[in-house]
Amino acid sequence: MSDIIQLLPDSVANQIAAGEVIQRPASVIKELVENSVDAGASTINVLVIDAGRTSIQVIDDGKGMSETDARLSFERHATSKIRQASDLFALHTMGFRGEALASIAAVAQVELNTRTKDDEIGTHISISASKVTGQEPVSCPVGSNFSVENIFFNVPARRKFLKSNSTELNNILAAFERIVLVNPDINFTFHSNGVEMFNLKKGSLRHRIIDVFGKKLNQDILPVDVETSVCKISGFVGKPEAARKKTPHQYFFVNGRYMKHPYFHKAVMTAFERLIPVGDQIPYFIYFDVNPEDIDVNIHPVKTEIKFENEQTIWQILLAAVKDSIGRFNDVPSIDFDTEGKPEIPVFDPTHNYSSAPKLDFNPKYNPFNEPIPSMATRREKVPESWEQLYEGLENFGDVGMKTTPEEQNIFGSRQNADMNDSVIEEKSPAHYQYKGMYIMTAVKSGLMIIDQYRAHLRILFDKYLSAMQDKSGKVQKLLFPDLIQFTPSETVILDKINPDLEKLGFELTSLGGGSYSVNGIPSGLEDVDTLKLLKSMVADDIDVRTTVGDEIRQSLALKMARSAAIPYGQVLNNAEMENLVNELFACSNVNYTPDGKTVINILKQQDIEKLFR
Repeated sequence: MSDIIQLLPDSVANQIAAGEVIQRPASVIKELVENSVDAGASTINVLVIDAGRTSIQVIDDGKGMSETDARLSFERHATSKIRQASDLFALHTMGFRGEALASIAAVAQVELNTRTKDDEIGTHISISASKVTGQEPVSCPVGSNFSVENIFFNVPARRKFLKSNSTELNNILAAFERIVLVNPDINFTFHSNGVEMFNLKKGSLRHRIIDVFGKKLNQDILPVDVETSVCKISGFVGKPEAARKKTPHQYFFVNGRYMKHPYFHKAVMTAFERLIPVGDQIPYFIYFDVNPEDIDVNIHPVKTEIKFENEQTIWQILLAAVKDSIGRFNDVPSIDFDTEGKPEIPVFDPTHNYSSAPKLDFNPKYNPFNEPIPSMATRREKVPESWEQLYEGLENFGDVGMKTTPEEQNIFGSRQNADMNDSVIEEKSPAHYQYKGMYIMTAVKSGLMIIDQYRAHLRILFDKYLSAMQDKSGKVQKLLFPDLIQFTPSETVILDKINPDLEKLGFELTSLGGGSYSVNGIPSGLEDVDTLKLLKSMVADDIDVRTTVGDEIRQSLALKMARSAAIPYGQVLNNAEMENLVNELFACSNVNYTPDGKTVINILKQQDIEKLFR
């Protein structure tokens, strides 16, 4: 039998290794910027074109590399950060494996200009698919300038599965934010297609957080600071009123490295039990300083999964630190009763000279049974002679509310209802009854129809908004005084993607630069809705879902708007409003279910009602 095992060529081995380290353009940004941080740079500039598909450039003023080091840095497992296996448990740098540059060079076209302060002239190296295509001296400043072009050009399958530019750019911004939040002493800039999205000056950690996520967050965070023999925990945690259901800013860092840790996340959320609604999330920026020997970062190539030796102890310390922060700043929300429109009740003051209680005069000898009984003649005189006129027109009103005209009986007579046992609703009463402000009850031929009024209106509005986006027929309600709304750079990317659909719905937004937008118009019918909060929520939903197909984006926007504008539970409706709601519901594409699959209509059959009285 012939031998079948053979060593893979270096080019193939490098591509396989690159698949673990370089998953998308954001991975390139992460590796190159972390290398710049390890090089001691004080200023790092990042420039991307087409969300990294075309070009990624990272420029730093770090210590640079000599000619030999520059050439060797692209070899696999070539690193200056560790020398032996024991160094893995005493890491003080972001990188250590020596795989990043080799992986990048295996799947892209890379150019490097670098120079150390001791050299008068720098080195230029160009590599394509792990092959050095050129090396020559060049005049350049101290530091390194990496240019990565045409990522995955030699791996078509990987390039084909890249997401849309907006999604990839959002991933790049997420990776960039994780690095800048842990390095507030470094200046950063970020440009996308020539447009500056970040210009971060070095400063305190709080200033860096505000510069990245906006000034509003400054009012919503509390400092956390505790130091023990096991670890030091610092950073900021959100106030209870800063809780929200989606896309909160939640970051854990250990020894300057971003990490994901569900166990520690539970500790933070446990500290806010009974202070925030169930299901809401709190923003936090927690930094751990731990002895490098007590953690293991060499778990996964992405390095976001980290093992702790004293995990349970740190959990208890974190829980106590967050609780202490809430208590120390006395930030437990007080009970605020709604007193608007209520009468003001004065507090009793025993020293005050109040007026005496009013006196009532009455006849103690009065007895109503001693009054004479009126005669029959007297009582007859009180009955109006024309009493018959009060009952005119009621001869055929035996079944109140059940008589309908032929036109009314045929409104829903031919409507198909595939999911109900009764396939056709042949008769509907024009009289409706609202039960507890939640359900509309009306009689039909087959029994009693019960409609959830909120879900019915949700279905109606969803179809209406979806149709408006498809037909570009959304009506605009101009605002006399435009509102101002601020978005972070990552939110701006999503907003630019969904803005065409927002315009079709009736929103008019004008960019003022720097993530600020002027809201000049809103869709008609949303006058009583907090449109600024709605816009923020719509952008947050799209970040969570990360939809790329146009129909899915439009459905997500239509559903969010419908939820905000639908009739709330408890709102009292008159009969005409209920009749109109029912008519509009049965004109929808699907009368039985809401867009998210919840039941709208149920029919209590006549025979089931009769069984209740047997």
